[in-house]
Amino acid sequence: MQPRNMSMSGVVDLAAVKAAGEAKAKAEQARAEAARQASQGGGAAPSAGAVPPSALVVDVDEAGFERDVLQLSAEVPVVLDFWAEWCQPCKQLSPLLERLVTEANGRLVLAKVDVDANQMLMQQFQIQGIPAVFAVVAGQVLPLFQGVAPEQQIRETLAQLVQVAEERFGIIGIEVDPSAEGAAGPVETEVPAGPYDALLEAAVLALDAGDLGGAVQAYKNVLADDPGNTEAKLGLAQAELLARVQHMNPQEVRTAAAENPRDPAAQIAAADLDLVGGHVEDAFGRLVDAVKVTFGDDRDAVRLRLLELFEVIGADDPRVAAARTALARVLF
Repeated sequence: MQPRNMSMSGVVDLAAVKAAGEAKAKAEQARAEAARQASQGGGAAPSAGAVPPSALVVDVDEAGFERDVLQLSAEVPVVLDFWAEWCQPCKQLSPLLERLVTEANGRLVLAKVDVDANQMLMQQFQIQGIPAVFAVVAGQVLPLFQGVAPEQQIRETLAQLVQVAEERFGIIGIEVDPSAEGAAGPVETEVPAGPYDALLEAAVLALDAGDLGGAVQAYKNVLADDPGNTEAKLGLAQAELLARVQHMNPQEVRTAAAENPRDPAAQIAAADLDLVGGHVEDAFGRLVDAVKVTFGDDRDAVRLRLLELFEVIGADDPRVAAARTALARVLF
């Protein structure tokens, strides 16, 4: 069986990569921070969300598909391997996929589907032969290839998948903690005060005093030395949002947005106001709708602002996961 098209260029327009530089930079900063902490020899406590390497390869059935694949795909791209015990090519491909996904160290997860035990999934994916490999990103299914292919081709396809997830959706994967393998549960460790506590406290005080410029600068000072600092990234996103809406006239902004549904600047400004007012789903929905009717640089401006607003709310919020899925639908 010959492999089919290994390129994702027909599924996702990679020309948008250049315009998505901001999202890519944030993903690279997060990885750099993880690498920096790892190089310090375990000085930091493992993240509560870290998983052991064995969790990167899972068996999936119809009952757990929504939880183990669709929901998880909002955090990390999920590669689907459709296989069967009697399939000899599957026995060549599956171990290779397991090795490459494990090497990706949290940027990918492999979900293995036994087609004999999950006929409904096989029908839903319209699979004509196995092995067949798909990916799910932000709830959206992407066909990758069918059959066995050379390792280098598969490696390049998976690298494209990681790139698309980062640059289009800001999805950078999950943290892997080798020491968690076989552990009975998370170890509670008292973490000493970090070197940036004073700067972070200064930023909070500036926010409380209404000094948004001072708060933005304080958070940027932390991120200049510690690009992966989660608290500073969240604080900066919130402070910048407040600074943007500080001098807006709400009535004028909302009137402009209502009269100009295809104007990206008008929709972005109204979404900022929605979020500040606590209307999170309205803000996300507004920008997803704007992505539908814009193109080129305008579409990228709306998409990048939506990714920024995701950071304000936090990746763990279910509203963010739902909005990522909605964004994927209109982009794909």
